[in-house]
Amino acid sequence: MIEIKTSSLSDGDFNRGVFATCSIKKGELLHSAPVIAYPNEQHEHIEKTLLADYAFEYGIGRTAILLGYGMLFNHSYDPNATYEINFDNETFDFFAYKDIEAGEEILINYNGEVDDQELLWFDQEK
Repeated sequence: MIEIKTSSLSDGDFNRGVFATCSIKKGELLHSAPVIAYPNEQHEHIEKTLLADYAFEYGIGRTAILLGYGMLFNHSYDPNATYEINFDNETFDFFAYKDIEAGEEILINYNGEVDDQELLWFDQEK
């Protein structure tokens, strides 16, 4: 259903993205990414590494690193996928927000809500 390929949206050393290998219908589960969660107090250690750009808020007072393909979805302010945190399963579950065609890159809004247009840290630096 999904695969990792080179993305034209990313540059430098980290130019991967998640792509559909077949047509995916709106609402369909794309991927369940297990998490490694840790208290926010420990995030200062992650901030010293490149993983800081890949950490997700995980409830109150916690942060998570996503496994699987979870950290490889690229950002869009007009995404075709979204995610929900599943605390019971300790996963981030990614769903198609729109119908996605085979070969299309799957994009999420890093702000957490599909319609949140607040500038992200990398857009604020431009």
